[in-house]
Amino acid sequence: MRTIALASAIDAAALRSLSTAYEMGFARAILCGDESEIKSVAQKNNIDISAFEIVHCADELSSAQMAVSLVRDGRADILMKGLIHTADILRAVLNRETGIRGDGILSHVSVLYSPSRNKRFFMTDIAMVMYPDLATKVNLIKNAVLFARNMGCDMPRVATLCAVETLNPAMQATVDATELYEMNVRGEISGCTISGPMAFDVAVSSDAAVAKGIVNPVAGNADILLFDNIEAGNNTLKSMVQFGDWIFGGVIMGAKVPIVVNSRSDSDISKLFSIACACKM
Repeated sequence: MRTIALASAIDAAALRSLSTAYEMGFARAILCGDESEIKSVAQKNNIDISAFEIVHCADELSSAQMAVSLVRDGRADILMKGLIHTADILRAVLNRETGIRGDGILSHVSVLYSPSRNKRFFMTDIAMVMYPDLATKVNLIKNAVLFARNMGCDMPRVATLCAVETLNPAMQATVDATELYEMNVRGEISGCTISGPMAFDVAVSSDAAVAKGIVNPVAGNADILLFDNIEAGNNTLKSMVQFGDWIFGGVIMGAKVPIVVNSRSDSDISKLFSIACACKM
């Protein structure tokens, strides 16, 4: 059972998802924040937090610092955001003296799962890195591959998404996609199979790949979808969640531990799914 440090733990949805995770037997929590407010939120929402330790903190920022220190000291395995801005918790994570920054970049990796299709996709970056250049995309792939491998996908197939499937010097996304493919062929990016440039339909649909005459190991079978920018990724993910039966989870990778940073608008199921994903890292 993994231990999660929840910063600013006055978030009913986060408390509910952690309580469910504890009942299911895969996570426990240390709750950081105003003790009386945490207990009040739990009581008002009929959430059982009796099994969780509470560390009293005077305000949001000190709760973030405390949660990070619990991870740094080895008392917690995962960091989770409660009712606090993501930027505030990340400042505590990235503090050069007291934080838990890793060797690479921080990036968000999402997983979408559809029960009716029995299909899942890993997506990056839909929440954190806005406009990655080529070097950053290499690191996004590395974080996503690590995530996917921990989720049981041993040799993930990576589609570098663009609007077209051909190299066009006027479209930087296709230039980057071609270089990423060549780096993979040369062995500079390992542990995965990369193909691109590739449009979204070709990446996810074998019928679309056949119709366009595109034959490679990734076309129609992509595991990881690498987006050229945050707008494309974020809107694609939200469209799939809103108009399909896709369940969304995800974590920030690249720190010393996984970080769960779901939005307040995400469902309890989404938060629980993110916790489950983090526990596999």
